[in-house]
Amino acid sequence: MTRVDFLLHESAVGYAIFKVVHQQDTVGLHLKEVQKAGQDLAKFGKMVQLVNFAPWRNAADALENINLISEGVLPDYLKSNLELNLPQSKKSKIVLGVADKNLAGSIKADFPGVDCETGDTSEVVADLLRGIRLHSSKLLKGLQDGDVERAQLGLGHAYSRGKVKFNVHKNDNHIIRAIATLDNLDKGINLFSQKVREWYGWHFPELYSIASDNLTYARLALFIGDKSTLTDDKLHEVAALVNEDEEKAQEIINKAKISMGREISEVDMVNVSTFAGKVVKLAEYRRSLYSYLVDKMSAVAPNLAALIGEVVAARLIQKAGSLTNLAKYPASTLQILGAEKALFRALKTKGNTPKFGLIYHSTFIGRASTKDKGRISRYLANKCSIASRIDNFAEQPSKTFGDALKRQVEDRLEFYATGKKPATNASAMDQAMADVLADGQTMAIDTEMIDAPLPPNAAATPKKDKKSKDKKDKKDKKEKKRKHSDVNGTAEPEVDGEKKKKKKKKHADE
Repeated sequence: MTRVDFLLHESAVGYAIFKVVHQQDTVGLHLKEVQKAGQDLAKFGKMVQLVNFAPWRNAADALENINLISEGVLPDYLKSNLELNLPQSKKSKIVLGVADKNLAGSIKADFPGVDCETGDTSEVVADLLRGIRLHSSKLLKGLQDGDVERAQLGLGHAYSRGKVKFNVHKNDNHIIRAIATLDNLDKGINLFSQKVREWYGWHFPELYSIASDNLTYARLALFIGDKSTLTDDKLHEVAALVNEDEEKAQEIINKAKISMGREISEVDMVNVSTFAGKVVKLAEYRRSLYSYLVDKMSAVAPNLAALIGEVVAARLIQKAGSLTNLAKYPASTLQILGAEKALFRALKTKGNTPKFGLIYHSTFIGRASTKDKGRISRYLANKCSIASRIDNFAEQPSKTFGDALKRQVEDRLEFYATGKKPATNASAMDQAMADVLADGQTMAIDTEMIDAPLPPNAAATPKKDKKSKDKKDKKDKKEKKRKHSDVNGTAEPEVDGEKKKKKKKKHADE
């Protein structure tokens, strides 16, 4: 069992370093007496001793330190406290108990003479830290009742507020919620429209075959109401509901006059009309939500939306979790994104893996022939990966690269169909960059990351060395082969001579 020398307690009021005076072994921790002793302040106070307590200087300092700790970075304030209070020992390492494993790794990197244990690696550390958290208001000096709770509440609110305010995925979250709401609305509108058809069909069954669109049917049911009130005077109003088609409007009026539907009471008609009105409002809200999604995609991921459409691009972002996560994915992952069940089923049964996931809903794969669907899906996934990275790292949103990538996919489809050679990727990107610069936009290029130009003869030198080395290797192989054949040539005649002697002897015996 590892001996724990010190404990680090990070709290909402500051840093505290405790020295372990007495610790139980791993087996003793499971005893009820030992567990009860950890809950008793009088007994637990004899196990640890406060070495130093460093409170926060102000609220901003507390928030800065807690943000660094959450990322696994060692703050300077904590580093200075550890340097002042931990003893320097050259013979053996000091064992420090820490709650966060990422912070433990940072401490070990900065302090070679300190070995860190966490609650995951040591039950003793977990039990001692649990006791310090329980009795922290009494063990830490200079605190009054309720100070720790108030500090936890204030720091928790500040930390959560900062995480929400400075979230890099805040624009992506609106897209994810919008596409999820859009999908749910589509399901709900289809279901409710079918119920309106079934309900109103008892009264006017002939309208079912005339109005095939669900929204149009709901609007007609809301406008007509009782079919007996529908006359030729309402021809223009009915035509406005069916895209100004007067022939269809006249057909509806004629069918209403000779309808076989049953009569319906006024109370029932009020309920049917109310339900149809709700469906119409849902459909109108769905249309406005789609317009909002298009505007949001043009601001967040214009290139990806221009390449495969707003809805498919939003579904890819939703599946990945954010645009940043989507940009990190390789093209092979993006290609089958959304087909995870089929992929794992194919791996389990050793069958054919899926060729596409969510990108199947784009128009490009549907236009390709059956034998070319796999190839065009790989090519489209490659271009989608490029577009998502441009959208994620570009400072100014623009769909110029998305249009260029879309033309490349169109040319690739034409190449598969007719054999016409498409333009190279380098020329297409050069043209796109020229269009961006022509529009007055700037290319955000980090000049420090650009490699220094190579000398003119630098590119040719390695090739020459490689060729000479290959020639030398071939020459050595030929030399070894020739020597090997010479050795075999001298040995083989003797063997053949012995065989001939044996054959002659055999013939003489016969």
